[in-house]
Amino acid sequence: MHSFARLLLVFAVVAAGSAFGQAIVLKDGNRVFSSEFSISPEGKIVRTVQIGENKATTILEKKNIDSLEWPYPAELTESADLLAKGKTDEAIAVLKKGRDFFEHFEGIEGNWYVDIYFAYIEALNQGGKFDEVVKAIPSLRALKLTDAQKMRLRIIQLDIERQTSSDYAGIIAEAQSILKETDDSAIGASLWALMADVYTRKKEWEKALLAYLRIPVFYGTQMQRVPEAELNAAKTLIKMKRYEDANAFLARISESYPGSPVAESATKEKAAIAGMKNVAEEEADAAADGKSDAAKPKEGEPAKPTDSKPKA
Repeated sequence: MHSFARLLLVFAVVAAGSAFGQAIVLKDGNRVFSSEFSISPEGKIVRTVQIGENKATTILEKKNIDSLEWPYPAELTESADLLAKGKTDEAIAVLKKGRDFFEHFEGIEGNWYVDIYFAYIEALNQGGKFDEVVKAIPSLRALKLTDAQKMRLRIIQLDIERQTSSDYAGIIAEAQSILKETDDSAIGASLWALMADVYTRKKEWEKALLAYLRIPVFYGTQMQRVPEAELNAAKTLIKMKRYEDANAFLARISESYPGSPVAESATKEKAAIAGMKNVAEEEADAAADGKSDAAKPKEGEPAKPTDSKPKA
């Protein structure tokens, strides 16, 4: 009896997998599962049918496809995981592959093309592929976007402006305005990354540091944004001459994201400041001016003559 119950359970699981698997639904009601078709180099949808020991192939015309039955794409999950590990280029490659596949079903109900293409452009933007993002904007605008995607497109466009304009006050104001319109954590993390970069360009190190740190502290669920934010926070600490603090930060980054470009960058930065101590803010300012308190004569005293003796 127990064996029969287990058999029924296995059958139910298999049936559920078939019912909710990846499939093309034809207009006559038939389903063609993902294991039964492929995309040819010419972009044709080729169906393979097994008849005994023989195989027959036919071309599925797009006009005969009613919809797709496709669960959440693995490309979106895998790319998010790669971004969370600081592997931006690998995430871009995964999303490009997904984009190329779903492009063949563009306009068909149940297709994930828009979601994957949008994620692909966002990953390009995050990876600093500026020229590619600019070229893609017109096609992105032509897609049927959700309200959330339209807002994220505003951020991409604002990010382009950040890289082409010196109107930093206007960019910060627009970013803060968008923040007030939404409580979406993905959008919030993107905006704080953008504002942090603007503060960095203005050399407002304290503001930049706090903006970068907001991402792991307040938007930690957006793991794809965290590695880059932590690395940039460490770099900002170096700019502030807080070398010991930066060193601890960089060591943790190297351990947290092994094998990633973020970890490699952190290791190089750590080697460059090895053994350096924190510099007090006033000392850092004095050093920037080319002076130090020790070199300044006391009030009423003549300046100390420089030692003109040759070094041994």
